Amino acid sequence: MRKGIGIRKRVMVTGGAGFLGSHLCKKLLELGHEVLCVDNYFTGTRDNIIELLDEPHFETLRHDVTQPLSVEVDEIYNLACPASPIHYQYDPVQTTRTCVHGAINMLDVAKRVGAKIMQASTSEVYGDPDVHPQPESYRGNVNPIGPRACYDEGKRCAETLFFDYYRQHDLKIRVARIFNTYGPNMHPHDGRVVSNFVMQALRGEAITIYGDGTQTRSFCYVDDLVDGFNALMNAPDDVTGPINLGNPGEFTIRELADMAIAMTGSDSKLTFEALPEDDPLQRKPDISKAKKLLGWEPKVPLEEGLQHTIDYFRQMVD
Repeated sequence: MRKGIGIRKRVMVTGGAGFLGSHLCKKLLELGHEVLCVDNYFTGTRDNIIELLDEPHFETLRHDVTQPLSVEVDEIYNLACPASPIHYQYDPVQTTRTCVHGAINMLDVAKRVGAKIMQASTSEVYGDPDVHPQPESYRGNVNPIGPRACYDEGKRCAETLFFDYYRQHDLKIRVARIFNTYGPNMHPHDGRVVSNFVMQALRGEAITIYGDGTQTRSFCYVDDLVDGFNALMNAPDDVTGPINLGNPGEFTIRELADMAIAMTGSDSKLTFEALPEDDPLQRKPDISKAKKLLGWEPKVPLEEGLQHTIDYFRQMVD
């Protein structure tokens, strides 16, 4: 930490104009830090951070993390990467570059300036799991040559790089494995199940369920996740992770669709299409490690968080 700034830290958030990044930037400012938001705006948008632009301790930098970067910061949250299948499969080679080259470049920044760095990993490192719920010790069931591999394997490689830098260069690292997260600032057309269902319901369109709807997901509200990020970053240095951050409440896709219809007052009907290749049938985090090491667990129930999300998306439809 630089002299003369007290407890205020200079924090870089890559992917800071995205869904998760924008909420994290806002939280860090509320905590009194200086925030550098780095984004190439592939999936992020300035609309997500418009309310922050006049903040005196907030600045933005248009930059692609696959390119080297030289900045002076105390902490780095590496969130840069498209996270929905529609976006990460649009240019799978670039997705892999973002995961791998982006991790190397941000780790090099941390190494040079002695910054603490957190990697936003994903529950997709578990693939289509044959262990349920998924603990951090589970090594996963991932197809390395499938259409989702650019993201799944890219994130797995990023974790490898973080722990190699930790062992080789004594870097202060954190690795968070994020489970399905939702809330305001989601991209309305990102293809993720919450945004899909809510937007279709608000427009009175048929709600598209892939598969038979019995596959499960666990949905974490974005405010809870950001609190988990901060708890992990501020944990003792021997708490490197990986640590699951998600809500262990498990719902079928059909249950989520019915909830979206009921809460929007929609008359949408359900339509069923084939399940995409390698789409996981179960997803539920074991968060006992986060509870024990971070004192963290999610607090916002799905119905409450979904109402906030519906209110956000309703502005786009009305």
